[in-house]
Amino acid sequence: MKKILLILLAILIILAAVLLVRTYTYPFKKNAAGAGDGWKPLKNDSAVMRFSGGIKIPTVSTGSLGEFNYTPFAQFKEYLKSSYPLVFQNTENVEVNTYGLVFRLKGSNPALEPIVFLSHMDVVPPGDADVKSKEENIFRPDDQPAAPVTKVAEDWDYAPFSGVVANGRIYGRGAIDMKGMLFSLMESMNNLIKNKQVPSRDIYLAFGFDEEVGGQKGAMQIADYFKKKGLKFDAVYDEGGLIMQKGNVAGIDSDVAVVGCAEKGFLSAKIKVKGLGGHSSMPPMESAIGKAAVIMQRLEDDQMKPTISPLIKEFFDNIGGAMPFTSRLAIANQWLLKPLLLSQLTKNNTTNALVRTTTALTMMKGSDGTNVLSPEVEFVVNFRLLPGNTVKDVRAHIAQATKGFDVEVEEIDNTREASAISPTNTKAFKIIEKGIREIHPGAIVTPYLTMAGTDAGKYEIVSKNVYRFMPIKINRFEQQSIHSTNEYVSIENYLKMIHYFEYVMKNYDKK
Repeated sequence: MKKILLILLAILIILAAVLLVRTYTYPFKKNAAGAGDGWKPLKNDSAVMRFSGGIKIPTVSTGSLGEFNYTPFAQFKEYLKSSYPLVFQNTENVEVNTYGLVFRLKGSNPALEPIVFLSHMDVVPPGDADVKSKEENIFRPDDQPAAPVTKVAEDWDYAPFSGVVANGRIYGRGAIDMKGMLFSLMESMNNLIKNKQVPSRDIYLAFGFDEEVGGQKGAMQIADYFKKKGLKFDAVYDEGGLIMQKGNVAGIDSDVAVVGCAEKGFLSAKIKVKGLGGHSSMPPMESAIGKAAVIMQRLEDDQMKPTISPLIKEFFDNIGGAMPFTSRLAIANQWLLKPLLLSQLTKNNTTNALVRTTTALTMMKGSDGTNVLSPEVEFVVNFRLLPGNTVKDVRAHIAQATKGFDVEVEEIDNTREASAISPTNTKAFKIIEKGIREIHPGAIVTPYLTMAGTDAGKYEIVSKNVYRFMPIKINRFEQQSIHSTNEYVSIENYLKMIHYFEYVMKNYDKK
């Protein structure tokens, strides 16, 4: 027995040594983070006020597949024309499906594949319409009159479409998502034209108008327009990643710039469960709502299996070197510790979404009376598909969860597969890294999986290099304001965003 114990002890010592050696020799990426704050913004009141004016136009997209009021979109288009005459006069610009806008700034070498920057002019509704009055530290250039009292929706410091500039911030629906990016792109291209800087390759801007409701009439038709023209892009740049301020990524004591190299797919299913209806005084042994509850419990208890995809492996390889020892140990020794690593990742909402197709029960409807049994109960379940899982896989998963029950399953909204994964060993990705170093030299830069849907996936028909990144550094509160209340972007972030895009446009082909 003693001999067996000694053998086991020796095995444990060897195993521990192997784990330690692999941890300390694992090729975590050495991020070439620099010091300092990077490029310092210069005061630019005119750029800020042009952006502020754009927020004031309520380009809200609601409803199904873009059936909404287009009057503000026509106003927004005219506002861009009056705000950026140099861009309209010095580019080839076309309208796609009336409201989609495309700009082409010609480069010096037509043999090079162009690059395209995306944005969208539509925003989600602002929420609560009840208003109150407020006037506080409202910015105005010296030549502007005193600001009037501003009507404010509840939970907003300033009215959602006021475009108020105050406290070093620009407030309003769309400040981050995503008029800030749209106006910074217009400013960047305007600066290139004004300074007579001709890029090596053609630069396109493409602005959709219904991204928030699926992009079927905007981005999808713009991408198809490009394809019909025979265009292939060396890079497509859209929203989808951000610079997470130090402290926002657990265990990492630095800013982290996450660049979306793929995005999750989408499937929402309305499941109608049949049962016996009637009066609640004489209920059946199993009601429709009880059956629905069983199915919902199955969906939550038996979710699709987690896995560490190649993209998420690269993500951990990039940030792992800055993580605590226990995390580095698990990442470096997945040959043994992958089950433990996955177990820990799936316990957190954010990291769980990185490693599996998520399941979210979002809506439910039964009877309208407290004493009425509905013969049919319906609920909606939303899946966000991990690259590697398919729509077919999710349909089979739903079929298994509803097995044994009388149900109807209807897919609603816009079912789509997860996107392809764009490579990181490209000029297109490396210029993102350089641009981030220009404005935030201390940030760790890493590829990432974008959770939400964007217009970017629709452009896979014209490029293999599709990246999702908006160069603003935000904290957790600011991130939560997207699609919520009190959305704003700091003036510093906005001016740095202009500089970032101008840097990428000017330096894309520089060695």
